[in-house]
Amino acid sequence: MEWLNYHHLLYFWSVAKHGTVTKASEELRLAQPTLSGQIHLLENTFGEKLFIRTGRRLVLTEMGQLVFKYADDIFATGQELLNTVKGKTDGHSTRLVVGIADAVPKPLATQLLKSALKMYRPTRLICQEDKLRELLSDLTAHRSDLVIADTPAPPGIKEHMYNHPLGESGVTLFATAKLAGQYRRDFPRSLLNAPLLLPTSTAMLRRLIDQWMVNHGVHPNVVGEFDDSATLKAFGQDGHGIFPGATVIEKEICRQYRVQVVGQLDGLLQHFYAITVERRLKHPAVLALVRTARRELLS
Repeated sequence: MEWLNYHHLLYFWSVAKHGTVTKASEELRLAQPTLSGQIHLLENTFGEKLFIRTGRRLVLTEMGQLVFKYADDIFATGQELLNTVKGKTDGHSTRLVVGIADAVPKPLATQLLKSALKMYRPTRLICQEDKLRELLSDLTAHRSDLVIADTPAPPGIKEHMYNHPLGESGVTLFATAKLAGQYRRDFPRSLLNAPLLLPTSTAMLRRLIDQWMVNHGVHPNVVGEFDDSATLKAFGQDGHGIFPGATVIEKEICRQYRVQVVGQLDGLLQHFYAITVERRLKHPAVLALVRTARRELLS
């Protein structure tokens, strides 16, 4: 098995941060030729150049940027480990890496995170948005601390995961003032042939709405389907149709997208989860997020 020399990686990381061998050598207390030689050995290990010289400064190559990203995460995690082992987590914040499934409303995710950070502030908050399965892959590889989703982890995922319910919310339909005024009257029967913007058929919210429409005998005209909830709302803001959103952030959606409420889908509930690889939550920021969500945000 081939091993990475972490001393070489540290020297590279320091030079990349400072942009010059001179400043890095002062920080590391190493002679400049020694430092340059160690970085050349790292480049030989990767078989790629990591720097190019521009004037007096060293600039990262494309491969150098990739290696720097990994090095940054490695040394941040190492510092976190030292703080934890030495009992320094009290009074010393840690990193919080959160995956947000693309189906989760962005205003809701933002509200959850802001409320959690009032209780516990990490040194660095990293938010990543993607498809749920991709986010869960990062979670199992311990590249993130939790994933916020509108559905539990699929049973087909091999690695054991734990779904921590955050709560539930009703679903509201929104539209521009013109459309809202037209379709608010005689709701929900007014939705017959109404222009709707919905998530794609793979989304949990779409399946819930489709079933609700069937149960109420309503057959709208679906004029747009979107993977990304923010794009969906942007089209709704431009007046292309009526779109759904979480009732708990009704006021925020109206304010942010300058739209009005058409009506609420009675009896329809959207559930939200924090997915982790640990049954008992330990990360203080994750604990803060789950507790505040359950207490304040979701009805």
